[in-house]
Amino acid sequence: MIERGGQRLRAGMVGGGAGADIGKTHRFGMRLDDRYSLEAGVFGLDAGQAARVAESLGVAPERSYACYEEMAEAESARPDGIDVVVVATPNDSHFPIARAFLEKGIAVVCEKPLTGDSASAAELVRIAAENNVVLAVPHCYSAYPMVRHAARIIRDGALGRITFVDVEHASGWAATPLELTGHKQASWRTNPDIAGFPSVVADLGTHAYHLARYTTGLEAEEISGQLHTFVPGRRVFDNATVSLRLGGGVPARIWASMAATGHNHGLRIRIFGDAGSLEWQHEDPHHLSVQDLDGTTTILTHGLSTLSADAARLTRVGLGHPEGFLEAFANFYLDLADELTARRDGKPSTIRELSFPTGIDGLVGVQFVEAVAKSHANNGAWTVPANATSQEI
Repeated sequence: MIERGGQRLRAGMVGGGAGADIGKTHRFGMRLDDRYSLEAGVFGLDAGQAARVAESLGVAPERSYACYEEMAEAESARPDGIDVVVVATPNDSHFPIARAFLEKGIAVVCEKPLTGDSASAAELVRIAAENNVVLAVPHCYSAYPMVRHAARIIRDGALGRITFVDVEHASGWAATPLELTGHKQASWRTNPDIAGFPSVVADLGTHAYHLARYTTGLEAEEISGQLHTFVPGRRVFDNATVSLRLGGGVPARIWASMAATGHNHGLRIRIFGDAGSLEWQHEDPHHLSVQDLDGTTTILTHGLSTLSADAARLTRVGLGHPEGFLEAFANFYLDLADELTARRDGKPSTIRELSFPTGIDGLVGVQFVEAVAKSHANNGAWTVPANATSQEI
């Protein structure tokens, strides 16, 4: 069971107001290990409603701000100012908000996609580095203990030479035109001016791509993408199929959809090697299925004493007690808290090989979106993505 000590980190939030589920998820994740205290925020564009949200969260009235610019300026000047801010707003606002806080030396957790284009994403990575502050992106599926264990055994060679990688994030949440009914999330996620026209790639495809990279340690060398709109009249693409050639020529496939009729969440990882394979599904997150060459299947369960240290360090409850989505967010925030606390207290970095996704991962995700869009515009032609992991920022 996870236990950590130390003074709480002071957190703020931009976005996450009334009706914003992702804001609640971030707050629940921060609370679970008692490593953060929510002290400030801009909880919506409507001042009265934002003030009511702040009051309900125990945020002092003077630290419920009208805009992010005011918040960044005021919090950076306070002796008890925030250590980290969560940017939980629609896609088109990520860049200016994250930049404002990074320039003030405040760590940032920015929802994905990091920005709408790779130039601005690279700019955030550069500003974070120049100011020696953490920029993190909550690809929190990588914080499930059984995903960490999958990554560890793959990287340790348990599957042998990787031969094929398959990741799906195919949800059916928007298989009907919800945007026409006043649905808040659908309204902006299907608006190309806010979400970008390859919306499904930025929203779901980046998660799948991150998991492919995270579990295997391989980067994409070429990408071929096809985008589709399944719901008539929808202004953005709601389905994407992407073929990839990963490092060493390993073939891979990513399917991302918000219109996969009947699917609930639809996140699945399958990795094949010449000595075995494995599978993990988000809707059964406490199990990892591993197969050998003979087809013998071993089901590994969250909490087993024989799992890797990477999985064990993120396990809160005993064998047979499943953990889930909120705990994965909490694991992300736990890793982040360890690093932010170490920096605050002048101690060595706590970042390990399998740790929280950073701004580099966010930038790679944006580069992926751009490569898929470019490939689609060229009838699926193989496209070489920019690779932030091997570039000077």
